[in-house]
This record gives sequence, C-alpha cells and structure tokens, in this order.
Amino acid sequence: MLAACERVELTFADVLSEPGDRIRHVYFPSEAFVSLAAPADGRGRLEVGLIGNEGMLGIPLILGIDISPLRALVRGSGTALRMDAASFGRELGRSPTLQRGLNRYLYALMAQFAQTVACTRFHTLDARLARWLLMTHDRAHADEFHLTHEFLAEMLGVRRVGVTKAAGALQRKKLISYKRGCITIVDRGGLEALSCGCYRAMQATYARMLP
Repeated sequence: MLAACERVELTFADVLSEPGDRIRHVYFPSEAFVSLAAPADGRGRLEVGLIGNEGMLGIPLILGIDISPLRALVRGSGTALRMDAASFGRELGRSPTLQRGLNRYLYALMAQFAQTVACTRFHTLDARLARWLLMTHDRAHADEFHLTHEFLAEMLGVRRVGVTKAAGALQRKKLISYKRGCITIVDRGGLEALSCGCYRAMQATYARMLP
C-alpha cells in the first residue's frame, strides 16, 4: 500500500471532487481534513461528514463504484497519502484484511452521515455548532483552525446571521474565541457539555468500529 502511495500537500479550499466526478485517486489524510457536502437543488450544500486521519476519501471504490456522490473540499491544510484508483483496487483485491477494515470504516462513515442528518433536523443551532467544532477539533490536531461564518452557515444549512449569533453565544461563554476567520477552542469540556448527544454517539461508533 505505502509503495503505491505518494505524499501530497492538500491546500485549504481545494476541491478534490464534485458529485458525479469519476474517482481517480483515494486520499488518506494524515494532517489535512476534508469536508463532505451534499448538494441541495442548486440552493447550496449541507455538510454530511468530515474525514481526517481516521479514514479515507474515495470509499465508494470498495463497493465497486467509481463515481463520487458528494463534494469533497479541503477544510484543513496538510499532508495526505494519495493512491490512484487502479492501484487501490488491486490492493483491495489482494487483501481480505484490508477489505474488512475498510468495511468497518464504511459503516462508521455511514453512521456519521445518518447522525448528522438527524442532528440537523432535531437539535438547536448552538448544540449543532458545538458538535461540528468538536468534530473539526478532533481532526485539526490544533486548537486553532481557519473557519469563516459563511462556510459554517453553508455547512450547517442556516443563514449567516444564525451562525453569527450562535458563535457569539459560544464566545460569550468563553468556549471559543473568534477573529479574522480563525476559531480557537478555549474550553473543550464546555463544548462537549453544550453539544447534543450526536457527538458522543459518533465517537462511540468510531471507537467500536475502529479500535
């Protein structure tokens, strides 16, 4: 696997795939992290998942499908290992152990998608924002990361004014600080207490599937 991979730098805001694109490479982030978003009738996109060093981009290939269903956008710059789709397919065919491991990751990713949709429908914006920040913090490997209110509004499926209000509430509670498009996590424990149960459910699934 490693011999067939090349080390690449992923840059913030790079688009790695759009819905309907043919999957030509898989990516295994090490420092970078990637947002997965579903289109919504031309009216925007809703984020359904995040991929960091716990997973990979290009998971449809393990099902024998080489078309991307989602938009993949780099939200945290850093390194990743990249492998062309043909080489990945050959390695997958040679290794039942790799296949089993990726099947478990696929289950965890599907659970993340489903939990995100339920969270969007039923939970308050403050709780959803806290969950999203915790998920990003897990994958950013740093307390500070680049984030704009415009991006948050798009990813959470709300208007920008709603995100501004929710982020302001978290800042007043001294859970985060925000300036110049950067968010710093100040009190992770406080964010975990404010977040809905969806974050803990996602963490439990990943711990069970990917020990």
